[in-house]
Order: sequence, then C-alpha cells, then structure tokens
Amino acid sequence: MSTDTTTALTPEQDAQLREIIIEVLELEADELTDTSSFIDDHDADSLLAIEILARIEKDLGVTIPQDDLTEMSNLDGVRAVVVRNLGSGEHA
Repeated sequence: MSTDTTTALTPEQDAQLREIIIEVLELEADELTDTSSFIDDHDADSLLAIEILARIEKDLGVTIPQDDLTEMSNLDGVRAVVVRNLGSGEHA
C-alpha cells in the first residue's frame, strides 16, 4: 500500500529539494536524512518551514497549499507533498 513518492520526482527535482532544505536549515549534506525531523533534529522553526515552502514553490514552480505545511516535517514528507501538488495541477 505504501508508494515510493520519489518515482514522480525526477532525480534533478529530488536533488533540488535536498539542496533547498540543506541551504535553508544551514546543514551539512550528510546531516539531512529522509526521516530526520526538521524541528526536533535540525532546530527548525515555523519561519524556516515557511521559507522552505516558499523556496520549493519558487524553484520547482509548484504551488503548495499552506495546509500542507504540517506534513512537511522531514524530507519524506516534503517529497510526498511536492509529488501530490505536482500531480494535481495548478492551485490558486
């Protein structure tokens, strides 16, 4: 029943997501894992979460509803939200 959300992202998009998160959270590349919590493991706050959201929208050209922000707690969550919103067309 579980699906691999990375199948809908190109390798370039996946790398871009990682890079955005690493830059915004000021991490070393090896500090970010698929499941490390942005808040608990990387000391992110709500402002950094909004910055991640804004960068993803700008850099990947996808609109993500703010309601989805709560799901974006780690890299896997970000991937799932991006895939869902890429696949559902433009959002107002």
